[in-house]
Amino acid sequence: MATLTRFKQTTLERQNRYFSEEFKKQKVREIEKNLCSVAEISNEYEVTRAAIYKWIYKYSVMRKKGIKQVIESESDTKKIKALKEQVKELERALGRKQLMVDFQSKVIDLAEEEYQIDIKKKFGDKPCYGSGTNEESTK
Repeated sequence: MATLTRFKQTTLERQNRYFSEEFKKQKVREIEKNLCSVAEISNEYEVTRAAIYKWIYKYSVMRKKGIKQVIESESDTKKIKALKEQVKELERALGRKQLMVDFQSKVIDLAEEEYQIDIKKKFGDKPCYGSGTNEESTK
C-alpha cells in the first residue's frame, strides 16, 4: 500500500513512480462515487490531471457502460454547501446583533422614562449650526 510520504518526492525521484492497477481503480471508483475530485487526487498524490483522466478512460465502469459523468460536479456542490452554511452563520450573527440593538433601544427607552431625560438623538428637531444659540434657547 502506498503512503502519502512516499509520494512527496523531488521531481527526479517522482519520474520513476509506479501506481498499481488496484490503486488506480480505487481512485477511479472514488471519483465515480463523487467521494473526491480529480483535482483533489492530483494535489494529494502529485499526479497530473492528464494521468488521472487516462486512469478514468482505462478503468471507469461508467465509461464502459456508455454513461457520461461530470467529473468535477462534487466540487461545485461542496462550494455551494459551504456558501449556504456561511449564509446561515451570517444570518444567525445578524439576528444576534438585531436582538442586541433591540435590547439597547428598550433600555434607553426605560432610562428616558425613569429619569425624565432625552438620551436618544431626535432627528426630527431643527439642527443647531454651531453658534450655540437656536430659536428655542432664545425664548
